[in-house]
Amino acid sequence: MSQRSPSLREKVRQLRRTFLTKLPDTLGEGRALCARLATAPEDLETSLEDLCRTFHGIKGTAASFNLPDLSTAAAAGEALVLTVRDSEDTDLPRRAARVRALLPALEHALDQLLALARACADAEAAAAPEVPDFQAVAPLPRQDRKRVYVCDDEELMAEQLGAQLACFGYSISVFTSPENLRAAVLAMRPDAVVMDIIFPSGNSQGTDMIATLHRDMRNPPPVVFISARRDFDARLRAVQAGGEAYFPKPVKAIDLVECLDALTLGQEPDPFRVLVVDDEPEVAAYHSFILEQVGMTTRLLHDPALVLETLGEFKPDLILMDMYMPTCSGRDLSRVIRQVPEFISLPIVFLSSETNKAKQVTALRVGAEGFLTKPIQPEDLISAVALRAERMRTLRSLMVRDSLTGLFNHTFMLQFLESALATARRESTQLCLVMIDVDRFKMVNDTHGHPVGDQVLVALARLLQQRLRSSDTVGRYGGEEFALILHNIGPEEGAVLIDNLRRDFGRIRFQGAEQDFSCTFSAGLTGLVGGATAHRLLERADQALYAAKRAGRNRVVVSTPETPP
Repeated sequence: MSQRSPSLREKVRQLRRTFLTKLPDTLGEGRALCARLATAPEDLETSLEDLCRTFHGIKGTAASFNLPDLSTAAAAGEALVLTVRDSEDTDLPRRAARVRALLPALEHALDQLLALARACADAEAAAAPEVPDFQAVAPLPRQDRKRVYVCDDEELMAEQLGAQLACFGYSISVFTSPENLRAAVLAMRPDAVVMDIIFPSGNSQGTDMIATLHRDMRNPPPVVFISARRDFDARLRAVQAGGEAYFPKPVKAIDLVECLDALTLGQEPDPFRVLVVDDEPEVAAYHSFILEQVGMTTRLLHDPALVLETLGEFKPDLILMDMYMPTCSGRDLSRVIRQVPEFISLPIVFLSSETNKAKQVTALRVGAEGFLTKPIQPEDLISAVALRAERMRTLRSLMVRDSLTGLFNHTFMLQFLESALATARRESTQLCLVMIDVDRFKMVNDTHGHPVGDQVLVALARLLQQRLRSSDTVGRYGGEEFALILHNIGPEEGAVLIDNLRRDFGRIRFQGAEQDFSCTFSAGLTGLVGGATAHRLLERADQALYAAKRAGRNRVVVSTPETPP
């Protein structure tokens, strides 16, 4: 039976209402601080610090909850306090006199905030309640979720940020004091910590606590600092405390996700794949063993006639080839390989005992990348192969990947769909093709600008990469359209997975030029249908996608024989 659960938007609305409900009491404390400034000059510095923190906290929280007028008014109040607090004049009577002169302006700032808070609260109360989402399917299983601790004394803002990070597959725990964070880290080390700097106990309490953790722990977790402070001293303290990154508030969730990905995923690159072509099994096995000792994956081929079939199946980064073989020379075999457009740029390195320079040069003219002479020192073989394989990886990535999102491009997805379709039919397995399109994306670009639109595309790309299996293939099909190839899964199960992704994508908040916003996507998908070609599967998925658009967007439609074109 499905369970009802509030959407993130409704959760944020609840948090915003809680903030607005508590704000009058906070402002009352601010008025008490003003009174203390007027009557207790001996507590001048402490009162200034507390009042500054009050305005500062309201400014940051209001900005995060998309209450720009409140945030601006709080920033103005903070600026007033800072004119005295940061003054170089250390004469106490003169500082007290300046504070007394500022009191009317400070009290006016508090009054203005109170009026804005009531107006915002009235607007919240009058707003129609959001129809809550219904969790129609079980949550997508997330393997190896990375544990992240978020520590910020502004609990509402921390909860909101944690909810954003959770959409990208992170397991989030929120703490409101450095002391509680320290106890949690020592009890169970997280994969990363997101740490504020300013706490009621001090303007550098966050960095001080992390520095202590780094001294006390043999293997402390990586730390990302967040703060409303943008000054050099705060950034320097973060670095000296061992911080890996620093983000000013309000923090863009997608920027923080990119940073956490780099710090926590730490995936080793796939090993280089090398095809060793040599008619002498022992020699081939020896060279293969050398390469495997440094983590490369090799395939031995003794029959040149099988080379094209093996290339298509193994997909190497480089071919290490003997020059002289009884049935086919290395030169002729290279020409055969170069006849296939897919393999024109594949590096071929000759490994032969031939020492005649003229013959080596002649061999290179067929398009080989290099000529290595037997016997060769293991380190020389490893270096020569790794250098050329890495270059091939880079060139191949430029050719098959989209420069903005890092996903596979349109051309590669078409090629891969053909291959995946053939494999599924040969092995009698299921296959699901999904087409996704960001809803009203042109409006996003027109309203917020293309750089913000790019952030939306990158966020969706990261969500797909993180939440789908490594065996699935994700590509940017063009513009705001994405294509997914899900292996060993049917359309009904695929629809469950994509619908969960759709829900979580709609919960991500983006920062526009003037206000935060969210986006949705529509999706159409199809499974294998009889003897349908790759082109026909694309047509069926597209038809389902446009059916989703016509039905109102922000939904997933599975292709059926009755799906209208």
